[in-house]
Amino acid sequence: MRAVVQRVSKASVSVDGEVISVIGSGLLVLLGVGLEDNEEDIQWLAAKISNLRIFNDAADVMNRSLIEIDGDAIVVSQFTLLASTKKGNRPSYIKAARPETAIPLYERFVLELESILGKKVGTGQFGADMKVELLNDGPVTIIIDTKNRF
Repeated sequence: MRAVVQRVSKASVSVDGEVISVIGSGLLVLLGVGLEDNEEDIQWLAAKISNLRIFNDAADVMNRSLIEIDGDAIVVSQFTLLASTKKGNRPSYIKAARPETAIPLYERFVLELESILGKKVGTGQFGADMKVELLNDGPVTIIIDTKNRF
């Protein structure tokens, strides 16, 4: 799994002009599911994201996690995060999981994150043409790949 984690002051996801998820301070997570991803990747990534110390403390130092600030999260599926750009100018997505594999893993990731945070997590709509709006706070943007954790 590959995630782009953005610290936001606010974020929302719309489909066909209708807002389907909205949060205040927290994290917008763009999530790409790969062919080899599994339950272990889900658990590791959800824990890592929940505990990333990227929110400011009283001394204005990035020292607090999403859990500690009781922040919100939105998870948006984005297969393009698995793009390979090694050959030519047209990205290849052969490393991205097909929907029949990716959807259950994406949904399981959302449930795991909800379990850790103890609250509902916003989502996009898998496969839809989504419009994602955010106010990146910092900006702080972190890329995490479960295949590069060791």
